Amino acid sequence: HPSDVIRSWACELVATHAPWSLADKLDRIRPLAADANMGVRECAWMAVRNDIAAHLEEALTLLVPFVHDPDPNIRRFATEGTRPRGVWCRHIHALREEPARGIILLEPVRADPSRYVQNSVANWLNDASKSQPDWVQDVCRRWQKESPTDETAYICRRALRTLTKSAKPKP
Repeated sequence: HPSDVIRSWACELVATHAPWSLADKLDRIRPLAADANMGVRECAWMAVRNDIAAHLEEALTLLVPFVHDPDPNIRRFATEGTRPRGVWCRHIHALREEPARGIILLEPVRADPSRYVQNSVANWLNDASKSQPDWVQDVCRRWQKESPTDETAYICRRALRTLTKSAKPKP
C-alpha cells in the first residue's frame, strides 16, 4: 500500500493474528521490516516483540537468518527486536539477566558496514551493560581483538558509553 500509516497498521495485524506461529509472523513481518519508511520498520519490530520475548529461544534461532540478510533493515530488525531494554516497549528480562543468550544474533553483525545496524548493536550491548557490565566489557574486548575494524571499534565505543560515563569522576 502506498500509505506508510496503512503499512504500519499491517504490522499490528500480523502481530495480533493468533493462529500464526512465531515463524509465520516473522515471515510475514519481514517485508515490513525492510520497508523504506523508518516508522514502518519501527512498528514491525515493536509489533512482534512480545511474541519474541514469549518464545525467546525459538525467536533467537528464527532470527539468525535475519542478521545474515543483505538488507541492513532486516539485520537491524533482529537486533532492535531483541534489545534487552528496548525503547518504547517492555524489557526482555531474560536478556537483561542473561544477555549471552543473544550473542548468536550479535556476532554476525559485530563489524557490520551499515551505521544503522552498528548503532542498533551498540545500543543492544549498552542496554545489557546496565545489568551485566562485565559481560559487555568482555564481549567488547574480545571483539576488538578478533575484529580490529573501524566498525567494531565504533560499536564497542558506543556500547560502553554508559560504563565509560559512570567511570568518570564527577566534578
